[in-house]
Amino acid sequence: MPTWTIAPVSRAAVAETVRFIDTARRDLFPLLAKSPLPHDLATFNETYIDGAGYFLVAHDQGQLIAGIGYLPYDHRFAQLDYHTCRTVEIVRLFVAPGYRRHGLAAALFAALREHALQAGVEHLYLHTHPFLPGAIRFWERQGFAIVDVENDPVWQTTHMQCALPVRHSR
Repeated sequence: MPTWTIAPVSRAAVAETVRFIDTARRDLFPLLAKSPLPHDLATFNETYIDGAGYFLVAHDQGQLIAGIGYLPYDHRFAQLDYHTCRTVEIVRLFVAPGYRRHGLAAALFAALREHALQAGVEHLYLHTHPFLPGAIRFWERQGFAIVDVENDPVWQTTHMQCALPVRHSR
């Protein structure tokens, strides 16, 4: 039985969340070890709390164990056209090693998806890479489909999307 809790990041937890996510991304992508903090993390409050993004974290007995967020899609990939629908990009899914393969990532995503539905989002977009163990299959199980794979021998960036059902107000 899971003992974790999932909630939006509070202002008081921003520094801890940024440290956790930045450490996880640097561990996963060693090439980023000396890179500056990405813009969304450097401006976390403006991006995820006060802005159009959204970020959830999971805790177990007070310990931060996972996070996931979304940002409005910025149209930076020319081969993808999301100009006619409200699209967000799923970002920064990281789960502490001891909590992997226990359904936490799926639970985090389900909560994020529900928030996106309530916010009127029509499409979810993300990209991942084949060298991340189980990532593509995980996202396929969450309802995503591959829409493009870049012809790059190192990254092979795999673009995926998921259409959300339209909710009609009553």
